[in-house]
Amino acid sequence: MNWDGLYEVLSGANRYSTSIGRVWLSVLFIFRIMVLVVAAESVWGDEQSDFVCNTLQPGCQNVCYDHHFPISHVRLWALQLIFVSTPTLLVGMHVAHRHRRAKRKRGNIYNLPGQTAELPGDSVEHDEEHDVELHRSELRPPSGSPPSTIRMDGALLFTYVFSVISRIFIECTFLYIFYTLHSGVAMPRLLKCDASPCPNLVDCFVSRPTEKTVFTIFMLAVSAVCLLLNVAEVAYLLSRECLCRRRRRRRRRCQGATSKDIRTSRPC
Repeated sequence: MNWDGLYEVLSGANRYSTSIGRVWLSVLFIFRIMVLVVAAESVWGDEQSDFVCNTLQPGCQNVCYDHHFPISHVRLWALQLIFVSTPTLLVGMHVAHRHRRAKRKRGNIYNLPGQTAELPGDSVEHDEEHDVELHRSELRPPSGSPPSTIRMDGALLFTYVFSVISRIFIECTFLYIFYTLHSGVAMPRLLKCDASPCPNLVDCFVSRPTEKTVFTIFMLAVSAVCLLLNVAEVAYLLSRECLCRRRRRRRRRCQGATSKDIRTSRPC
């Protein structure tokens, strides 16, 4: 799978996230995707071929493997990473929709009656300059905020919060699926199987059980860290929005009191 393309897409959408969101993306790619691609896939590469049972009955070994491992750990983690990364694309789609809407508004302004005609070269040059200025205005932080943050409000804030909450739900769902499919975190060395067509209770042996246990614990721990980062980001966004609304209300009250004092002090 091409993880580089996914990283480029998420990095583009991550420009509009908070500092906690950037930490989450770093943890996702360094401690989850890199470990999955570099180490975990090689550990689980010989999973089915080295799953040995002490029987010569045809089909018994495959049935026992499917019974104890309905889905491989690596494939389950790959699905989890794909689904967890998908909600972040909503933010990029929302920003792209903003750009297209701004361009349509700009085109309507240029096509108003009474506008002076421009030469084709001047129009193209003006469009390019306007596109650059529009892109800069989208990335320009508000006054008084750190240069690395980008203002999120209105529908964009709602989309971003929805994407983070979706990531929380997906992480919890896949953790539940993992504990439902696999009995515990530790990889057993010996498995008992009596499924058909096995003639009797047979013993099956798993390759590299200790190494797989270490990687399983690591991947689940990093998944829990990402889950906590998502919860912290939602709490941060909601608390920041509440503080901003409180400040706006206080500012309106002060402006209302000031205008009232001016009206009462006006001479007859």
